[in-house]
Parts: sequence; C-alpha cells; structure tokens
Amino acid sequence: MATSTKKKSSAHKKSARKYSPAAGKDVETEMKAMKEGKLKSGRSGKKVTNPKQAIAIGLSKARKEGKKVPAPKSQGAAS
Repeated sequence: MATSTKKKSSAHKKSARKYSPAAGKDVETEMKAMKEGKLKSGRSGKKVTNPKQAIAIGLSKARKEGKKVPAPKSQGAAS
C-alpha cells in the first residue's frame, strides 16, 4: 500500500519575468565596467570591486529608467 505524495512542480505554473531583459543589460554593463575598473560608487567616488555592489548599481539605474525591476529589499537594522 504505497501512497504516492508528489509535490506540485513549479514548472507547470506559468510565471512572469521578475526582471526585464533591458534591466539585465544594465546590470551586464555595470559588471563590465567593474571588471575594467571604471565603475565608481555614488558620493565617495571610490572604485567598486564587489560584484554584488555592481549588480545593485545596475538594478538601481534600471529602476530610475522605469524598467521592470522588483522593488529593493528593505535593509533591516544591523544587530
């Protein structure tokens, strides 16, 4: 008496893209700039060396241009 408990696969469910292809291009551009050493951070103007920071800058630019990008995650208080 083996009962099969299959989980519903998320592959069957159609979902919309979270990020537009144009937003991906912005991130790609920022990553290239970082690798070339040309990407600078906002106010301080220091060179960006962290890939996560380069992605954040690309997504931020995409948001400002009105491309489809989810809202940024809120940064909680560091404890």
